Amino acid sequence: MLDRLAEIEPITRFADLKAVCDRLAQADYVTVDTEFLRESTFWSKLCLIQIAAPGEAHIIDPLANGIDLAPFYDLMRNRDVLKIFHAARQDIEIFVHQNGAVPTPVFDSQIAAMVCGFGDQISYDQLVYRITGNHIDKSSRFTDWSHRPLSDRQLSYALSDVVHLRDVYVALKANLEEQNRAHWLAEEMAVVDDIETYRTHPENAWKRLKMRVKKPRQLAVMQAMAAWRECEAQSRNIPRGRVLKDEAIYELALQQPKDRDALARLRAVPRGFERSSAADGVLEAVAAGLAVPDADLPAMPRPRSAPEHASAAAELLKVLLKMVAEENGVASRIIATVDDLEKIACDDNADVAAMRGWRRELFGEKALALKRGELALALSGSGVAAFNVQPSEADGD
Repeated sequence: MLDRLAEIEPITRFADLKAVCDRLAQADYVTVDTEFLRESTFWSKLCLIQIAAPGEAHIIDPLANGIDLAPFYDLMRNRDVLKIFHAARQDIEIFVHQNGAVPTPVFDSQIAAMVCGFGDQISYDQLVYRITGNHIDKSSRFTDWSHRPLSDRQLSYALSDVVHLRDVYVALKANLEEQNRAHWLAEEMAVVDDIETYRTHPENAWKRLKMRVKKPRQLAVMQAMAAWRECEAQSRNIPRGRVLKDEAIYELALQQPKDRDALARLRAVPRGFERSSAADGVLEAVAAGLAVPDADLPAMPRPRSAPEHASAAAELLKVLLKMVAEENGVASRIIATVDDLEKIACDDNADVAAMRGWRRELFGEKALALKRGELALALSGSGVAAFNVQPSEADGD
């Protein structure tokens, strides 16, 4: 089947695309995937769109001369057609950037697989093999998808993603219904469906930096510099590191140069940068950070002060989480993160996902009971078992 599909010419004309999308609009669901490049740009360069429904599969060439993707984006907004992705965020990020809207409704097979117990963030080819027994030829995965014409092997690989995804979706949907976990997935998809997930906010760009400064004034300069770099990278459509490396942002925050000569003396700034047009933007950002009134300087991020024994409690919670995940056939990562566990260890009312909705029912209540001494863990055969502790035992009487 894939060999025949590989012979199909990619859609390059508006009329053909509209005809396909009009037909797919009558389907209950479509499977969607993309191929893109991002090594030399800030925004992903969309090179290929693959789409399938029961009985048909197509490749759309977004690089074709003069093609208008409006019919495809109309289909992505059609609420009567479910869109199936695997690890949807990167694909949706591209669509949001190009079209300003999140496809809806969406089913993410990677998230669904975690809910169904296929492990943490299972790869697509592993999921296909475990569900269908088919192996995917990955030799074309890292080819140049912008080069034309595409080879038959590239087309076959690209189509295999959406073709197999139909079978994966059907199997996962049945699994979710059988285990009554469809509402679990719905909670997870709320983040994927939120357009804020895909928007970049320059004022928050400093949070990506791993380097830490020690003074509020330095942090103010770092924030201004990171915001400037984010805007510059977006407007020029180049990676952040092509504008300035993280090390340069850090050195600028510490040294706070006020003119081009001072800028030229910084080791982390490329030689000759002080003569570029971007130098004015850097100096303006530094000046903006220095101009923040003392009363408005940002607070320095501080590590959480953990109460006594919180570390030991977090370790016990990890054991409990692993036990609960194995018992219920669900990936532990989707129930709680390590950060969640540390917060729960410090605070019974921690504002984390693990303490809300189905997660609280599955894990959160047990976590609180373990902290209160009402639940105990013990080795049982080759695993761990939990058992309730009688009130007298919990009180130490």
